[in-house]
Amino acid sequence: MQDILIKNGTVFDPINNIDGEIIDIAISKGKIVDKVDESNAEVIDASNKIVLPGGVDIHSHIAGPKVNMGRLLRPEDHYRNLKPKTSVKRAGVGTSCPSTFTTGYEYSEMGYTTVFEPANPPLKMLHVIDEFNDTPMIDKACYPLFGSNWHVMEYLHDNKEDELAAYIAWTLRSVKGYACKLVNPGGVEQWKWGGDVEGLDVAVGNFGVTPREIVKGMCKAVQRLNLPHSIHIHANNLGMPGNYETSIETLDSMREYAKENTNGKPNPIAHLTHVQFNTYGGTNWMNITSGAEHLAKYINNNDHVSIDLGQVVFSDTTTMTADGPFEHKLQTLTGNRWVNADIEAETGCGIVPIKYKKSNYIHAIMWVTGLEAALMIDDPWKVCMTTDHPNGGYFTTYPRVVTWLMSQKAREKYMEKVNKRAKSRTALESLDREYSFSDVVISTRAGTARLLGLNDKGHLGVGADADVAVYNIDLNKIDPAIQYWKVRKALRRADYTIKDGEIVVKDGEVVKSVPGRSYWVDSKVSTDLAKSVESEIKEKFKDYYTIQMSNYIVAEKNIINSSPITVQAEV
Repeated sequence: MQDILIKNGTVFDPINNIDGEIIDIAISKGKIVDKVDESNAEVIDASNKIVLPGGVDIHSHIAGPKVNMGRLLRPEDHYRNLKPKTSVKRAGVGTSCPSTFTTGYEYSEMGYTTVFEPANPPLKMLHVIDEFNDTPMIDKACYPLFGSNWHVMEYLHDNKEDELAAYIAWTLRSVKGYACKLVNPGGVEQWKWGGDVEGLDVAVGNFGVTPREIVKGMCKAVQRLNLPHSIHIHANNLGMPGNYETSIETLDSMREYAKENTNGKPNPIAHLTHVQFNTYGGTNWMNITSGAEHLAKYINNNDHVSIDLGQVVFSDTTTMTADGPFEHKLQTLTGNRWVNADIEAETGCGIVPIKYKKSNYIHAIMWVTGLEAALMIDDPWKVCMTTDHPNGGYFTTYPRVVTWLMSQKAREKYMEKVNKRAKSRTALESLDREYSFSDVVISTRAGTARLLGLNDKGHLGVGADADVAVYNIDLNKIDPAIQYWKVRKALRRADYTIKDGEIVVKDGEVVKSVPGRSYWVDSKVSTDLAKSVESEIKEKFKDYYTIQMSNYIVAEKNIINSSPITVQAEV
């Protein structure tokens, strides 16, 4: 592996307080180093270009059974993005549900190097790992689902806090998961019996626990396990008018577990995902409006919360989530094709295609809500830029979302095209905030890496992973707030993407295929408790599952570039 020297680039590295300074970046053996021998290094002249850490996506549905089901449901999606093979790349297809190779290539071509899949059943994690192995160019990890898990609810009902924590640790280790995901806590279980939960204090079916108890119990367990990422929450009442109140109530229920800030930056214990879908005001579909102002006020006053946007980009895409009752409501509203699945004792799933239209009042409100949230939350370290791919739009539209955040002019121009009634009921036009490049790096790299506990990513300091993106943006000639289309074009195709010290993209094209890592977490609980809980789980498999426990466990030997993170639990 040859040393690399990136010379004269305009560097943005917020973690190391570098804001547009012209400095050199030296790379050796896959890491950022202090210096290299220029005479023996490959030199990249980055004069009049910007240099950023590789992109880190905290929430994008890229692998697993629901994505594969989306591919089967939407064959027409394949033909919108046919990618022929090259001397380096495999052929691929797809936009909202791209094939595995296309996913890796297109992320890398945008300068992204790390992407986390945010929701899959533990029972189906072998499928996820197989697709991770098949997805090149990027590091990956997955958050298994726990929000309607029978074992979780039984432990909570019986007040067995230690056993709950040990069960979560066993599950993450067994299926090679990274963090805990809650989707419509308790509501997915209710859906299996034809219902849903409409409030945090409605008891769940046969288990007698409430969504509030699930959220608080899981939050406490995750903290005791010292997992690198906080509890990752898709709140109840997603997609419904007035649901910002449920979101705030959910976040407030965990405030008692808040930790002190570290290094002057927020230290969240709860990550509210795709807030655009969880932040509506109004009382019905006729008067639905943005509730971003309420959520932003709460987050500005509380440091135990981080969010990602789930920004809508007007497109023909595919919604997919474990929130089966939401997908049923969406199918009823749209009349589109629909897939529903019941995953044994763990969760559910729904998939519905959707076309977001600028002329549609509700869709316009959705577009406004995400942008308002991003612009009204003061601290960019609390905000991650996502589209909840593919639910709000494709990950390949990230450059467009970035330009909306960086340019009031870009937002105003787009506002001219959206539903006029929605336009009259938004505060977006009055928001003159424009993200700086440092803000963008925080929301797409530095902040996301920090929230995920990836200390070697999201920055360009000595010792960091050599994941770097170079873009052809000359800030002496281009003002992102004015010439936003040039920024958008440049961000779509990186001049260079460097992954673990190797040049993998040049001039916007993949020039070398690499496998990337797969991260997972091994949280060590006390030996006696671990053995006791594992024995108990083995018996429950006989009652609840259609497979044996031995076939549930994902062997580490099945993972290409397995990268376990070991932490010591406080249980």
